[in-house]
Amino acid sequence: MSGGVGSRLRDGVRTLDLSARLLLGRRWWIAIPLPLVWLAWQALRLVVGWREEGFEAVDAQTVLIGTPLLVLAIGLGVRVIAGEMDRRTLEIAWTIPGGSHRMWLSKLAAAAFVLAAAELLLAAAVWAFFTEITVGALWGAYQGALVYLALATWLAALFKSEATGAMVSMAVLVFNGLSIGFGSSPKRLSPLFNPLAVDDIAVSDLVAWTVQNRIGWVLGIAALVALALIRAERREVLLSG
Repeated sequence: MSGGVGSRLRDGVRTLDLSARLLLGRRWWIAIPLPLVWLAWQALRLVVGWREEGFEAVDAQTVLIGTPLLVLAIGLGVRVIAGEMDRRTLEIAWTIPGGSHRMWLSKLAAAAFVLAAAELLLAAAVWAFFTEITVGALWGAYQGALVYLALATWLAALFKSEATGAMVSMAVLVFNGLSIGFGSSPKRLSPLFNPLAVDDIAVSDLVAWTVQNRIGWVLGIAALVALALIRAERREVLLSG
């Protein structure tokens, strides 16, 4: 029994590694510490005096962790399906036993793993040098990243281009950021909803808003992934032009 579990675990790790290589290349792990550049920039702003006030716990989800994680998520998402188009290897995916969806889901799982590892690294740095972090803030930042990972995957497949998918995804992100004041004016329907930024509301109502938002966007992520997979199966459309 233990041997079977160990074998499945090794197979899972091997599949994750291969999927990450397809997504980012042999040195895929470089993407994990890359978001720390954002924190280095924020630290420089504090030291030089370009930002007068320090960071608080409310800034952890959206500003310190969420922002670099969202950019990384978009960069990963546009490569899941559209990356195969740009490399002209899309037809190979359709020859995989069991269906091409297995490849897309494996690449999405690898992207989700990279995002989780990057977030843990960001969280450790934020906790050590900037401010405290709540578990809710960690999930909120990760949820937002998963939403934009799925969105970028679908948009890049829809437009059949990594570059176009990235630009449209970034435009959606900027619009979403502007609509919530980049965290200062939270909207409970936003994938970037930050409960710590909500004032003057009963605790019971805030908990209800948060639960509704989290569950709703889990379903939203599933819907976006489904749209991306449906698009990936339209061979005649993807191969045309």
